Amino acid sequence: MYRRIRDLREDADLTQKQMGEILNCSQRIYSNYERGDVDVPTQVLIRLAEFHKTSVDYLPGLTNEKRSYPRNKDNK
Repeated sequence: MYRRIRDLREDADLTQKQMGEILNCSQRIYSNYERGDVDVPTQVLIRLAEFHKTSVDYLPGLTNEKRSYPRNKDNK
């Protein structure tokens, strides 16, 4: 999962600091996520998937399909 998170960030030409700002955390915390030093909280996984327009299942490697699922109309 951690490699995919890093690869998505790099594909978007963003720094760890910029991703931290997007996720409302420090660069250090975000770096810990990318290195796998700490588990990524569920809410952060959801925000990462939404930002990168992918599915939460893609991030940990449960699927190789990058496209996100259609949004549930009840979730705004």
